[in-house]
Amino acid sequence: MIMIQSKSPLSPAVFLLCLAWAALTAISAPPESEDPGKPRKQLPVPGEIFRVQGHTAFLIQPGPKQVPMPWVWYAPTLNGLPGPEEKWMFDRFTNAGIAIAGIDVGESYGSPKGRAGFTALYEELVRKRGMSSKPCLLARSRGGLMLYNWAVEHPESVSAIAGIYPVCDLRSYPGLKTACTAYDLTEEQLALHLAEHNPVDRLLPLAKAGVPILHLHGDIDLTVPLERNSGALAENYRRWDGPVTLRVIAGQGHDMWSGWFQNQELVDFVILYATGGK
Repeated sequence: MIMIQSKSPLSPAVFLLCLAWAALTAISAPPESEDPGKPRKQLPVPGEIFRVQGHTAFLIQPGPKQVPMPWVWYAPTLNGLPGPEEKWMFDRFTNAGIAIAGIDVGESYGSPKGRAGFTALYEELVRKRGMSSKPCLLARSRGGLMLYNWAVEHPESVSAIAGIYPVCDLRSYPGLKTACTAYDLTEEQLALHLAEHNPVDRLLPLAKAGVPILHLHGDIDLTVPLERNSGALAENYRRWDGPVTLRVIAGQGHDMWSGWFQNQELVDFVILYATGGK
């Protein structure tokens, strides 16, 4: 409540002006129940926003809930992601009884610090919230660097991996000169230790575990070129007898074409493996 005191009577006009000012101030002020430290994120469908080790995370759960809850792990969860274009497939995941989750570790490019944040989310969801121990990973663009670098170190904790034009090679995107800062290394140091951090070169543990992979990638992608990313990953994975399917989309690049996000094959793949299918 705002109280206005005066030593002299107020004219009716001044009194009304004060009341208007007080009402405007009351409307614009944040409610007392609002926590200014609470993390905020816009999601394409309703979900819970929370923090894990200082990082903003989200969890979209279907109803009714089951334990353990199957889930899809989405990356990258940067500002604006996941976006409204993902609503179509997210609706189909939740309708199938599958949750969706992710964590914003910034522009980590799959660095050890970013992987540590991913491990923290996994522990939070699996150990404390009753989620399945083997989520299906869904990597969009540079989310490929993040999810693959985590997955190769935890192959027993991955049911399958789906990708929408995912980045698989640091040299291709964002380039070692840009990525090295996230790794706390110089460009030369990252180049020297690239085999320890480059998804396309680290696939053997996933192949040995028989983790299925499905990628969608355009043949005119100039940002994340097909040959150096999904193409090279598929070639290496097959060399190690890993199960991989690469769908090359003719005439498409690194864009917001609706076909990337409304692909029934990808949705069916995710639902199958997230729910324990073979």
